[in-house]
Amino acid sequence: MSESKGLIIVNTGNGKGKTTAALGLGLRAWGQGLRVLVLQFIKGNWKYGELQSAARMGENFVIRQLGEGFVRNVKEDAIAEHQDAAESALADAKQEMMSGNWDMIILDEINYAIKFGLLATDKVVELLETKPQSLHLVLTGREARQEIIDRADLVTEMKEIKHPLKQGIKAQKGIEF
Repeated sequence: MSESKGLIIVNTGNGKGKTTAALGLGLRAWGQGLRVLVLQFIKGNWKYGELQSAARMGENFVIRQLGEGFVRNVKEDAIAEHQDAAESALADAKQEMMSGNWDMIILDEINYAIKFGLLATDKVVELLETKPQSLHLVLTGREARQEIIDRADLVTEMKEIKHPLKQGIKAQKGIEF
């Protein structure tokens, strides 16, 4: 089996840890000398801890926030801005995939972008089908579509068993953000 086969990896499910696992994988890859790009499809304008870490890691581990923020409870007239941002992020993903500058690209929350109607499933499937042979591509977010799962080499479903938010504990710095 060839060591140079780039994998399609999907982290999905209703449990916490999809992005965290993808970033851990990115950290492992970076530690092995691979160049890692994280494109965040939903997150934007929030100061997540991973942004500060990546800034210290240098040019071979880059995170770009391309989203307009969380989509839940967004007013109908603002959804177009979210769709435009997602379409632009998808175009950036395709361009970066073909650039040869990266060994791993993480498409953070892309499954949410599909779920909330910001991207069409077939456009993401088309992206997967154009992936260069050696590139590792990681997709995160709840409710991954079957068409994406079918094309993946590795799929992990995070299952929530217990979460502090349900106990009234607010999001913790360094854990949720």
